[in-house]
Order: sequence, then C-alpha cells, then structure tokens
Amino acid sequence: MKNATTRPRTRFLLGAALLSTGLLAGAFGYGAANLVPTFDAVPIDMRLDFHTQLMKMNGITMQAAMAVSALSALALASLTRGRTRGLTAVAGILTVASFLITRFGNVPINGRIKQWAATAPPADHAEILQRWEAFNVARTCTAFAAFAVLIWLACAGQDTSQASVTRTPRPARTSRAALNKS
Repeated sequence: MKNATTRPRTRFLLGAALLSTGLLAGAFGYGAANLVPTFDAVPIDMRLDFHTQLMKMNGITMQAAMAVSALSALALASLTRGRTRGLTAVAGILTVASFLITRFGNVPINGRIKQWAATAPPADHAEILQRWEAFNVARTCTAFAAFAVLIWLACAGQDTSQASVTRTPRPARTSRAALNKS
C-alpha cells in the first residue's frame, strides 16, 4: 500500500477510514457486549423506553459514522491500485453492508419498539427482539471485518513503505582478521 502511505490524500483517506470505521465497530461492539445483555436483564417496559431514547441519539451519529466510513474507504479504493484497491473496496462494501443491515433490519424493528413503548408489546415481542439482536450481531461483524481489513492495510502499508525507501548502501566493514591476512 505504498500509495496510501506516501501520498497525503491517500494517507488522509486511510486515516479517516480507520477512525470512522473504528468508531463504528467500537460503537456496535459496545452495544453488542454491554447494551444488549443489559436490555435482556431489565424489565421489558424499561428496555423499550431506553431503547427508544437510545435510537433517537444514535440516529445521527451512527449514520454519520457509517457514511464517512464507507465513503472514505471507497474513495481510497478509487485512488489506489491492485490488491490495496480490492481490499479497501471490500472494507467499504462491508461498511455499506452494516448500513443496509441497520436500515432494513434494525430500523424497522426500532419503529415497532417505539410504538410498543407508547402502548404495549405484542405477544411475540421476544421473537422480534431476538431478530433485532441477530441483525445487531450481523452489522457488528461487518463493521469489525471492515475495520480489521483497514488495520491490516495500514500495517502492511507501513512495512511496504519502509522497505521501498531508497537507502545508500553502507560500505562493507572488513574484519580485523581479514585485514591481517592481506
């Protein structure tokens, strides 16, 4: 990934992609590891109220993180070549997958949860909440995979740029034993 570590534009995009994808993966990971078990541990009315308020706050921040993550990774893919292009495109596509899972999986269920909080949950609410959790696991995995790809590219890029630096070779040192033989 020599281009992404040596040109300022690609370095900036790599940084933006890493930061936004890391924030996205971290937020989804925190939710999966901490919020979902807490949701499951509290009474249903408390879960519904908290879930509804949380989704109001998450709406803007999570969409922004997904947009910056996808756009920066895909822009980076357009500026690079070869394997780097393919891998950054994969990271962008994985982030788009997180968005699509959220938009068509979690968001419709969030709308139902909002209605339940104002009225009462239906008899099959546990099954619907389990489906929300399955979508949450899926989007968390795609965000983590995108982040892992970008980390790998950043680390591989540093190694590549280090190896590609032209250095003036040092003259070979001659040992004392070799000097004594001459």
